[in-house]
Amino acid sequence: MKAGRKTFLILALALVVGLTSIPAASAAGNVVMVDFSWSSVQMHNRVAGFILEHGYGFSPDYMFAESVPGLTGLQQGDIDVAMEMWIDNVLEWYTDAVEENKQVLDLGSVFPDAPQGWYVPTYMIKGDKERGIEPMAPNLKSVFDLPQYWELFKDRETPDKGRFYNAIPGWVVHDINLKKLEAYNLTETFINFDPGSQTALMTAIVSAYEKGEPVLAYYWEPEWIMGMLDMTLLEEPEYDEKLWNEENKFACAFPAARVHVGINAEFAKKNPEILAFLEKYETTLAQNNQALAYMQQEEATVEEAAIWFLKNYKEVWKAWLPGDVAGKVEAALAGK
Repeated sequence: MKAGRKTFLILALALVVGLTSIPAASAAGNVVMVDFSWSSVQMHNRVAGFILEHGYGFSPDYMFAESVPGLTGLQQGDIDVAMEMWIDNVLEWYTDAVEENKQVLDLGSVFPDAPQGWYVPTYMIKGDKERGIEPMAPNLKSVFDLPQYWELFKDRETPDKGRFYNAIPGWVVHDINLKKLEAYNLTETFINFDPGSQTALMTAIVSAYEKGEPVLAYYWEPEWIMGMLDMTLLEEPEYDEKLWNEENKFACAFPAARVHVGINAEFAKKNPEILAFLEKYETTLAQNNQALAYMQQEEATVEEAAIWFLKNYKEVWKAWLPGDVAGKVEAALAGK
């Protein structure tokens, strides 16, 4: 991390004790991008960072944080850019930071509205003849069907209940899922399991899939798992904004996730060329799934996945940039 330990400690202190004002982490020529713990945002950071460095002469600085601390840093000016704001998971923050106080600008979607929810392997419902797997839960269609199949998901530590793999503690959606378990009357038959990291969550899903075993887990798209594995999203009641609150325990389907680019308003004012670039930044779910699948299959780093994206989708990113800037980026890419 180029900003150094001092910057990190200042941000961490502010988030813990609630200091109201901190000097911004970025100096002239630097742009601080928040590295949330999932792969797609880290890849987009490197795609945008490569362009900012080689096309505009900025020095990108990737600062790790989970959802709430990272977005708080964006709002306060300690972080300049968030390449993925999952708006519907942080509506209270979004209303305050974007709509009311205008501290953060919403620059539009990174990719089209993305699904998220509770998934099971499709072979549980339909079987898989090639793998010799018979349907285990042929009538499993919705979250309300789960109680009759809880034994398939039996938790090792609590064998009288099924295991539900939740999101990562610290993600807002983690607490939403806890409320959903209550709303759907599943707490008698299922127990929440916190995987601890995205890697642990992915490993649990893939390990079960490779063995042809049952698994119930929260997940989202785009991700390489959804590109490489055949998973089924369980039905929930249709999204209803009247139900989408803590009081009603979020007792409906997730809204199609709006995943947008965010930029600190003061930083944008000082750097109009970055603002203009990021306003045009947009990709598709297929492009994301393919890049993330490449990352997984080749055991590539997020930096390598970004280079792969830039080399394979030149016409996409060239449309985001003025011709002279695109030329600089292409010249730098030729050496990779």
